[in-house]
Amino acid sequence: MAMLQSIVVFTLLLLMLILIIIIIIIIIIVFAFKPWRFFSYPSRCRAIKVGELERPLVSNDVDLAQDQSNDLTRNYDLEGECHLNAALLRPPRTEGLVHKQRLSSASRRLALGDSVVGDVSDPLDGILVGQTLKRRVVTEHLVELQKHGRPANQSQNLRFGTENDRPQESVPNTDAISDQRSCLSLQVVSGPSCGLHCSVLSTSTARLPLTLGRVPPSYLLLKDYEVSGKHAMITWNLNKLRWELVDMGSLNGTLLNSRPINHPDPGSRLWGDPVELASGDTITVGTTSNIYVHISSHNERLVPFGVGMTSDPMSLRRGGKKLPMEDVCYYHWPLPGIYQFGVFGICDGHGGVVAAKSASKILPEMVATILADSVKRERVVSEQDASDVLRDAFSQTEASMNNYYEGCTATLLLVWADADENFFAQCANVGDSACFINMDGKQIKMTEDHKVTSCSERLRIEGIGEPLKDGETRLCGLNLARMLGDKFVKQQDSRFSSEPYISQVVHLKKSSGAFALLASDGLWDVVSFKKAVQLVVQTRERHPSETENLAEKIAEVMLDEARTQRTKDNTSIIFIDFDSISTVSSCKVRP
Repeated sequence: MAMLQSIVVFTLLLLMLILIIIIIIIIIIVFAFKPWRFFSYPSRCRAIKVGELERPLVSNDVDLAQDQSNDLTRNYDLEGECHLNAALLRPPRTEGLVHKQRLSSASRRLALGDSVVGDVSDPLDGILVGQTLKRRVVTEHLVELQKHGRPANQSQNLRFGTENDRPQESVPNTDAISDQRSCLSLQVVSGPSCGLHCSVLSTSTARLPLTLGRVPPSYLLLKDYEVSGKHAMITWNLNKLRWELVDMGSLNGTLLNSRPINHPDPGSRLWGDPVELASGDTITVGTTSNIYVHISSHNERLVPFGVGMTSDPMSLRRGGKKLPMEDVCYYHWPLPGIYQFGVFGICDGHGGVVAAKSASKILPEMVATILADSVKRERVVSEQDASDVLRDAFSQTEASMNNYYEGCTATLLLVWADADENFFAQCANVGDSACFINMDGKQIKMTEDHKVTSCSERLRIEGIGEPLKDGETRLCGLNLARMLGDKFVKQQDSRFSSEPYISQVVHLKKSSGAFALLASDGLWDVVSFKKAVQLVVQTRERHPSETENLAEKIAEVMLDEARTQRTKDNTSIIFIDFDSISTVSSCKVRP
């Protein structure tokens, strides 16, 4: 019996020893391979240091970095509208190389958008090697750094580098973009497709280059058998920031202001050299299709009153003789950086359009330069008189022009507002383009006629000791005694002058029905001031509820009247309705 008990005890001890050995083996195996790492326990990784990302690279929190608006990337579509890049809210792409790898602490270059690069020195998990990061990532990281009180420019943090290192194209400059935007408008003023018109922005790359031709896909499709299938092309030169016209080897050639621009060898079908376009140009394709060009800055501010502007070369009013367009009309509201001043002007060239284009560009620039002086600007507002500004602007324009055998008239109306939003107007002119203001039913003449036959000019010329002879109506073949340009004849005859006539200042009273009308002599040769006022009153009565486009309608009515009266000269008209508001800037050309 004792033997049996000993055997049982030994067996139990052996089993316990085996069990202990098995437990020890299991413990060793468990500690060696750590199987619990496959279970979903919370991760107990190392503590994340301040400045490291604690969330996905692309956040779903859209409003996280709104306070960092200066760092957000903005895109500009073809029409110039500004919006947040929708791609910033998409998850990272997983196409291509998908192996994830922790970036080393050494600085790596991350492409932001298309061009921005930044240095990264903190380790970032979950970044796909070779994957492009959007600026949103950088912005969120900057916000995270600032949350913890760390400056974003420390060497161990994400940084953009110094100003010298930073790529200049990284953040779009909205001012530069708007400055580069230009609107080109074309209207066929004669030929089988008369009345056809189109317009395009310089930023509308999908619609450029713009082709003129007889067959599709020409953008301006001309139904004229004298026009080649692809006749000419207009492009926007981004380097020079200008519109350019080029003949595409057409059979009948292309004229710009009556001058050929096609290749000298018409049978070669080679393209001509590109030439610059300017507002007021006339393009002739074939022999009868004339296209009027108007170019305007697309970032013009809202004009606080109605403006209508229109012109017509009247090229078929001389028994079929072609008459090149030599008028240039323009307005600038406000003047750059001078928000309470604006100018409206017409230049009528003779001997060509070059002097008119030059004056229409230089004269507003001179006015703006003078008014940039705050002392002079405040003097104009306080004294309600801009005579000195206008006189100096004309003098400096004449000195800057280098037109010896061409000249032009110049009529410029300066409008400004004081602190109480009272508007004032003053005009200066040389030549025979005229302007008047109608207020409370009374006409105020703002210009003086400088034809050689006018009484004022005869008295002026007589006062310098060289009176005109009886019956003398021209000086050196010109019927004008005052103009800009024409340096050669001014050197030959001292009776010519560029001294402008300066009008009185007109306070444009509110609710007075005030309006101003500027026009070249093409209108005034056949329409009187009284008749012009009647046309304005009649048009207003026909459209009593219309305010936005009324100024445009009135300008067109004036042009129609000039055509009805069969004027024989280029006609340009600017109508300013101080009782209405303009929502668009326009320059329409009527056929």
